[in-house]
Amino acid sequence: MSTSNRTIFFSFIWKFLERISVQAVSFIVTIVLARLILPEEYGIIALITIFIALAEVIADGGFNTALIQKKNADSVDFSTIFYFCLAISIVLYFILFLSAPLIASFYEQPMLVPVIRVLGISLIFYSFNSIQRAYVSRNMMFRKLFYCTLGATIISGTIGIVMAYRGYGVWALVSQTISNQLCTIIIMWFTVKWRPILSFSRDRFQNLFNFGWKIFCTNFIITFFVRIRALVIGKLFSPSTLAYYEKGAQFPDIVQGNVCSTIQSVIFPALSEVQDDTQRVKSMMRRSINTSCLFMFPIMVGMMIAAKPLVVFLLTDKWIDAVPFLQILCIANFFRPITIPNLQAIIALGHSDISLKLEIIKKMLDVIILAVSCFFGAKAIAWGCVLFNFACIFINLLPNIKLLNYKIHEQILDVIPTLLLSGLMGVTICWIPMIDLSPLTQLIIIFVLGVCTYAILCRIFRIESFMYLYEKVKTKFRNLFRKN
Repeated sequence: MSTSNRTIFFSFIWKFLERISVQAVSFIVTIVLARLILPEEYGIIALITIFIALAEVIADGGFNTALIQKKNADSVDFSTIFYFCLAISIVLYFILFLSAPLIASFYEQPMLVPVIRVLGISLIFYSFNSIQRAYVSRNMMFRKLFYCTLGATIISGTIGIVMAYRGYGVWALVSQTISNQLCTIIIMWFTVKWRPILSFSRDRFQNLFNFGWKIFCTNFIITFFVRIRALVIGKLFSPSTLAYYEKGAQFPDIVQGNVCSTIQSVIFPALSEVQDDTQRVKSMMRRSINTSCLFMFPIMVGMMIAAKPLVVFLLTDKWIDAVPFLQILCIANFFRPITIPNLQAIIALGHSDISLKLEIIKKMLDVIILAVSCFFGAKAIAWGCVLFNFACIFINLLPNIKLLNYKIHEQILDVIPTLLLSGLMGVTICWIPMIDLSPLTQLIIIFVLGVCTYAILCRIFRIESFMYLYEKVKTKFRNLFRKN
């Protein structure tokens, strides 16, 4: 498999379309459900997803990444990991099933018992789907992934809305989650040619395990400490406070999923393929950072300014307490386009041990920040995310000084122009929420004025990542018009 710049570019386009279309449909579904379901019921699901997410990381075991990273992975490798992960997911489901009363007792929420036991079934579906996605990512089949995930999201979203409208409450959210995983498996089974074969190789498993266990530990640490804030908020405060925190985090997370995750999904297999050419890895990683920041910085600035009209218009006044969480967590997400590609490059180069060491260092810091901030309230916990993500910039960047000769000051200088232009855009729109207009009108003005201002500034100052995408899109449209 040889990955050309053209393949990478169009893989990025299809992955971006997949993410943005799925997130758009999911967002609409979420808005409808938020209007039909109380914050307390959302809080119940938020508590359970902490344990489901941790179980999913264990079931994955880092093997998904190992399959993508391995240069000559074949059907035996994929089938070996498929059977292992499926068996682990079944064991984990029974552990969740038996521990449900203990979890419910910890949170003093008896309703958690049946919900955990039903929602836990999605863990088995996730394990099956994880290997399918690894095959798709490795072979850059993002066009097929687009159709699979979009179809599953539409079907599951419809099921969730119908059940919420009929008054099923928290069970509408449970049904939506399970049906999404199941539909993805079914659609991908008919659209992607990969099938598990009757083969299990201990040697192949050992080889993949030697790389994957470090990724597993890294992912488990990351997931645990991302979720531990929700666990602490849910225990120290109330399900409704947790719902406001989670809903505030949802908006920047959507952007994170659409922009950074898209670029990372495409860039990681590409980086893995050229891992022996450090100069090319550095060049591709630099473009990944610049492209992520090109989108993330202005969106985070705009979302911070538009937080109140956005929440009121989409979720109604009953979710107004989510506004400060949304604004704080937008600031926290500013730093992720810089930190994540650095970590991806380290893993793609085969240094999963360095990745694990970095996560241990970062999470030790995270524990200290969380332990202090939890005494000052839920908002202080959110501000702790800001402080932690800022510190991660320097921790994640350090190894690539040696591995790729990509100095910290180089990376900072690469993103400063985009950051400054995003700030200038913010100045032009910050006055709009102060005007006595309807939330929808405020949002329209903020969006139109913000996009136009930012695009013009990027064009005037010829921001490299903007000009690269601009020329690619212009060339594509020019070729289409010539054909017609």
